[in-house]
Amino acid sequence: MRTDPSETGGLFVGRRPGTAPIRFRAMPKRGSEARRRVDGSLAGMLVAAMIALSLLCWGPIPLACLWIGSEINYLTGSVFVGILVAFFALFPLLFGVLSILTRLDRAWILVRRAAGHDQRTGAMGRIFGFTAALCTIAFIFWFLVIHGPGSSVVPGRAKS
Repeated sequence: MRTDPSETGGLFVGRRPGTAPIRFRAMPKRGSEARRRVDGSLAGMLVAAMIALSLLCWGPIPLACLWIGSEINYLTGSVFVGILVAFFALFPLLFGVLSILTRLDRAWILVRRAAGHDQRTGAMGRIFGFTAALCTIAFIFWFLVIHGPGSSVVPGRAKS
């Protein structure tokens, strides 16, 4: 009797459609050692690309949108229009990068499988969380150490 939830696709009596285990006619043929190394290197390059794109979400993209908004403010003389344009430029850019990250993550899973690893989940969530933490730490360092908290704490430094 098959009552194990992992066998039945959940806590159901029967199996849901499309949740049956994959059965191959024969085991897939493994690639050569050189091919698996190439696939492993490609997986590393995909992770590096995902890290670079994730870092774009925490600095350059918002700054670019602010710059676009300031240019629109300068051209129209309206702060509201500048903020509106910056706001509406931010979302397509961020969601576009997230869409690219999702596709890279799916490609990474396939390349890792081709390299001989039993890869079932992606790395995008971990990478995005890591870059968020890294940029938070960098911002706190910049804010507290480089920029400084103000002249009342650091004597001899006047605000201008």
